[in-house]
Amino acid sequence: MRIRQILDRHPDLVVGLRQGVLVGAAVLAVILPPAGSATARLSPRLTPVAATAMQIPDDPRVADFGEHVASEDARLVADWVARRADNQRLPFVILDKRDARVFVFDAGARLVDSSPVLLGAAAGDDSVAGIGQRPIADVRPEERTTPAGRFVSQPGRNASGEDVVWVDYGAAVSMHRVRPVDPKERRLERLASNDPAQRRISYGCINVPVVFFETVVKPVVGAQKAIVYVLPEVRDVRSVFAGLGGASG
Repeated sequence: MRIRQILDRHPDLVVGLRQGVLVGAAVLAVILPPAGSATARLSPRLTPVAATAMQIPDDPRVADFGEHVASEDARLVADWVARRADNQRLPFVILDKRDARVFVFDAGARLVDSSPVLLGAAAGDDSVAGIGQRPIADVRPEERTTPAGRFVSQPGRNASGEDVVWVDYGAAVSMHRVRPVDPKERRLERLASNDPAQRRISYGCINVPVVFFETVVKPVVGAQKAIVYVLPEVRDVRSVFAGLGGASG
């Protein structure tokens, strides 16, 4: 009753109280966010976390061929190299003799580029003993093979002073620019053929297009040691690269 009497005697106080209530409500409206706004502010922060969790990292154990087509054996060996780090952190090359094609990878097992190549005219996975010391004119047709296996390549020069990549120095097998010396061999035409059988013409060396040698081979494996894996064409790939075991590509 006492409060009511005071308010009746002082009507201006009632007006002040009403104004105070309105001001207080306005202040609360500014300070307190509307319902649901906290969730709306947090949502953008949660989105990147969810997106990161869904990202699938590249598998470092698989060689990256990009969009290039490769045989099952080529992928099998390249993946094995990447998985086992058999390339010893060096650039490496996969030479698929059956397809007469070479694949050049960087040290991280990412394909730099691939190209058709010319190979030894004779089918076979071994070099004849002592063939590297014989004059090229004495190499018989059936001896003109490109040997299969794992080789540590080295840049160097041949007897003519041309810069090459030695694959098997003892057998005089190198990777070099195609040389159209004898027009009857039609090496440039053979290199452009889609038929791998047409690309068997050399004495055992690996002939690559000039542009490919200058832009891929020379900067990647022509300036340092590298590993070259020459796939067999007669024997099974697992008999040449024993470490493959039961690996699958």
